[in-house]
Amino acid sequence: MKSPAPVEPYDLICLSHLRWNFVFQRPQHLMTRFARDRRVYFIEEPVRVPGSVSTLAVDRSGPVTVAIPQVPEGLDATQLDTEQRRLLDELIGSEQILDFVLWYYTPMALSFSDHLAPRAIVFDCMDELSAFKGAPQELKLRDEELMRRASVVLTGGQSLYEARRHAHPNIHPFPSSVDAAHFAQARSIVTDPEDQAPIPHPRLGFYGVIDERMDLELIDGVAEARPEWHIVMIGPVVKIEERSLPRRQNVHYLGGRTYHDLPRYIAGWDVALLPFARNESTRFISPTKTPEYLAAGKPVVSTSIRDVVRPYGELGLARIADTVPDFVRACEDAMREDAAVRQHEADAFLSHTSWDRTWGGIRILLDRALTTPQHATVDTIGSAVPS
Repeated sequence: MKSPAPVEPYDLICLSHLRWNFVFQRPQHLMTRFARDRRVYFIEEPVRVPGSVSTLAVDRSGPVTVAIPQVPEGLDATQLDTEQRRLLDELIGSEQILDFVLWYYTPMALSFSDHLAPRAIVFDCMDELSAFKGAPQELKLRDEELMRRASVVLTGGQSLYEARRHAHPNIHPFPSSVDAAHFAQARSIVTDPEDQAPIPHPRLGFYGVIDERMDLELIDGVAEARPEWHIVMIGPVVKIEERSLPRRQNVHYLGGRTYHDLPRYIAGWDVALLPFARNESTRFISPTKTPEYLAAGKPVVSTSIRDVVRPYGELGLARIADTVPDFVRACEDAMREDAAVRQHEADAFLSHTSWDRTWGGIRILLDRALTTPQHATVDTIGSAVPS
């Protein structure tokens, strides 16, 4: 989809709970595209540092300006909000940000930004954050307030859209997309990265954040049931104790890797995994890695995550299993697939989606919100914009 020119020039201020340099995912894909023709400021959550003065660390090395509030240790919640508000106001003043859109990934940022007067407010609700481990008690109230204030609400998947569709008049599903060309590199890579090369085949791989959403019992059970298989886990471990991870000779934790390097690792896998637990934190997730695995040319085996089952499982693009015996059987079947047939079917599906297409659709909605005094309805806009 060809994206329209902006209605009028405006800057974009993105308020996020995710670090820019943590994992390259939805916010990075969208913000780098918006930065092609406007200034984009990505405001991270604060970092507590020794000292008594709050400062804003600003990184201008990439297409997006990343700002990290550095605040003294020991501040209470009210003081923290006051300092973040002051730092944000100073950034807006020093950068002469006069005409802007506010883009929220976390409703918690309202506590220090609700005084601003943007041209429009976008709530990109990529996850149900209130269901995540360690979520603040006030998150649900902030979420409700942001839903009232937002000009446009986006959801990161179809199931999350269905759960919220009646909560806002201008809400639209934009499921996980893919840079197919980037991951398709895996199909022609024949040399393993040094740390993966010694690991024997068959290799079953996963990359992403390793947290409370992982079904660790399933991973351990598969590793025990098939000791000749080797499970490769790539990604940072957060919010869970490392001692809780399965520790077997055939389970390998390689740590985080850059988005640039992921195709090199996937190239050496026999099966790509989505071993998510089925709990409140995964009820509405829409894993970006599903289409990325397919673009890389790998068979996919997943637990019954709703946004993987539909459409990928229903279309035969991913095998779905939840118990250890069923998951083992699904992996065995995946390794016997006809790779050429699978890749042809995956490519046909992926030809209808890309991050450029997703960005273009979102931009149409945003430009309409900037020129329409009242919210448009889901039917009139959603039907015209493919997700």
